Amino acid sequence: MLKTLRNAWAVPEIRRKLLFTLFIILIYRLGASIPVPFINYGEVQKGIFSFVEESGGSLLSYFNILSGSAFGNATLLALSVSPYITASIVVQLLGVAIPALEKLSKNGEEGRKKIEKITRYLTVALALITAFGYYRLLRQTSGIFFYDEGFGRVFSAIVIIACYTAGAMLVMWLGQKIDEQGIGNGISIILFANIVGAFPNTLYTLFQNLKAAHTSGSKSLAVVIIYGVLTVLIIVASVVFVTYMSDAERRIPVQYAKRAVGRKMYGGQNSNLPIKLNMNGVMPIIFASTLVSLPTTIILFAGGSTGDGFWAKVYTALSPASLIYALVLLVLIIAFAYFYTSISFNPTEVANNLMQNGGSVPGIRPGKPTAQYIKKVLNKVVLMGAFFLSVVAVIPIILNVISGGLLNVVSFSGSTLLIVVGVTLETFRELEAQITMRHYKGFLK
Repeated sequence: MLKTLRNAWAVPEIRRKLLFTLFIILIYRLGASIPVPFINYGEVQKGIFSFVEESGGSLLSYFNILSGSAFGNATLLALSVSPYITASIVVQLLGVAIPALEKLSKNGEEGRKKIEKITRYLTVALALITAFGYYRLLRQTSGIFFYDEGFGRVFSAIVIIACYTAGAMLVMWLGQKIDEQGIGNGISIILFANIVGAFPNTLYTLFQNLKAAHTSGSKSLAVVIIYGVLTVLIIVASVVFVTYMSDAERRIPVQYAKRAVGRKMYGGQNSNLPIKLNMNGVMPIIFASTLVSLPTTIILFAGGSTGDGFWAKVYTALSPASLIYALVLLVLIIAFAYFYTSISFNPTEVANNLMQNGGSVPGIRPGKPTAQYIKKVLNKVVLMGAFFLSVVAVIPIILNVISGGLLNVVSFSGSTLLIVVGVTLETFRELEAQITMRHYKGFLK
């Protein structure tokens, strides 16, 4: 990777793209530190920040990670990429249910532009709704607003909601600028920067937790050191494991029959149909984590997270420091892996395309038998990919359970780790492709 980065830096055009991307990331990080009007940030640390920090396992903690701690600090870009990602997922799911959207997605470049336009409009609507909900969350902290009576309360509410909505639109625009003038993968790059930017604070919190456990006498120095070393080893091993498994694929052999077009013969070569082990990326973990965290978030807002009542027990059972949480998450990851594959990969369509191009799987008849064979192989690959995602997501949770909640800061490291490694690999592939394209001299000199 260092060699690829060095070679990319040596190409003036790619170097300009890299510098532009770094400039956009810098703008984003500055925006994530800009306060919005009418908020007393002296009270933010006592209110929303502490509330988010103590709500480990809820959607609030997840949003805070994805925003690079801007959500917990109530700054301008608190909503970050969440509205855009949600809008993209909704449009993709609706593309399966609504024939008009499915037709647009298959209509080439023109259809893609219309899909992006619909996604942007939906992002605005979701950002507005999310900004209003976030404002209501801020209101739970007394003294956080400077003007909280009469017309001043209404005016400040409008300004604050407008600022958070505009911040979400700014993030979407910055991502598009990286796509157009940077190295590509704009939203993914911003998400990567958020997670990596919050990593030092995560390590600091982990260190403080271990130090507090030793100071209070609940854990001996040897146990604290073991926990710290074990955490580092698991993170390193997970990175290596994810990197290795990200390129794993099952290749179905395909043979193309010879065909005559005029006086020339085409086809006759052997190829393969690659099915990636992790074709869904991090989506099953995001869906599963969101769904399993939804009950705890609702209970938290309803004020039932404390005490000895039924809902308090449900909140404890579905918190990251529980084996029930890990089991439910594992089941949901497998279920969503199959669900997401069913809407993104159509074996019948693939089989028909092979038949139309004169291709066939050796030993399998074209048409429906080929579709059934591809579906059979796909189900096995998806199951293995789901187990791979489950291992990455559940191991940090098990570590948290073993430590008695001491390592709660790594509760979402499974999804964030996949995002970081996936974006890194995809970015370097893009850089290698651009380097190859600019150094290709062809057959004529």
